[in-house]
Amino acid sequence: SDVKAFNGFTKSQVVEFAAKAEFYSNHPIAASIIEHYRNSFASSKETNGSAISDFEEIPGHGVKAVIDGRHIMTGSAALMKESGILYPEEDARGTTVYVAVDSTIAGQITISDTIRPEARSSIMKLKKAGVRKIVLLSGDRRHAADFVAEQLGIDECFPELMPEDKVSKLESLIEERNSRGKGYVAFVGDGINDAPVIRAADVGIAMGGLGSDAAVESADVVIMNDALEKIPLSIEIARFTRRIAVENIILALSIKGIMIFMGTAGMATLWEAVFADVGVALLAVLNSTRVLTSRKFVDTAAFSS
Repeated sequence: SDVKAFNGFTKSQVVEFAAKAEFYSNHPIAASIIEHYRNSFASSKETNGSAISDFEEIPGHGVKAVIDGRHIMTGSAALMKESGILYPEEDARGTTVYVAVDSTIAGQITISDTIRPEARSSIMKLKKAGVRKIVLLSGDRRHAADFVAEQLGIDECFPELMPEDKVSKLESLIEERNSRGKGYVAFVGDGINDAPVIRAADVGIAMGGLGSDAAVESADVVIMNDALEKIPLSIEIARFTRRIAVENIILALSIKGIMIFMGTAGMATLWEAVFADVGVALLAVLNSTRVLTSRKFVDTAAFSS
């Protein structure tokens, strides 16, 4: 949403340095910077990693790279502080990415959160499905995270968190759940920073489209097309599947129990025994196919493929 340049650098140079430094990162912020560079400044040039001789991604902070012999740092204010680089502090509404070249601040890029149209309705569906509390764990600044939480009707917001802070907050939520004695804590994420939190949650959900490999590998559930509305739908599918599994168990035990009683009383023949074995298995399979034939889930084949 905004680009500023300092110390003799131009806006195009700031975006170019940031885009090239972020080339090997799969973080959504990196993707947006690279896309902006290609659309606004690169014209026919392709962004590639040929000029990068060294690259380091620092979870929760940013990246360091050596590009054509120049040391580039792109990331948060914390990264600039740790490196001893002076930078202008501004209260921008959004995430501020600072760009430093050879230990000199070159500029800053402000990225504003765009709330997806289906985000609020998806959260409402989650609450309707019985989710008691929805919490936002964010690495963004407080005013940006609070704004999004307020717009989406999120119950509680914790901004400016490092990856280890997210794990601590999740553990406190799990302890809160344990004090009630029931329920589950699910976490939805997509970046490499979210992988430890996804793994620590009772149910880890990763966005497979933009999500990093680490997040996907850590998850119990992967939403392949990044559609937010699939999260409440996946809960409905899981509950429906569980209900069918319980029905199958009750059906099998009931029929086998009746047949055992009949066999003990001398009332069952070989055919009844065959039905108690093969017949019950067939009934259970037929009952399970309701998941595939249910009109409610007919458009969600990706979940079962």
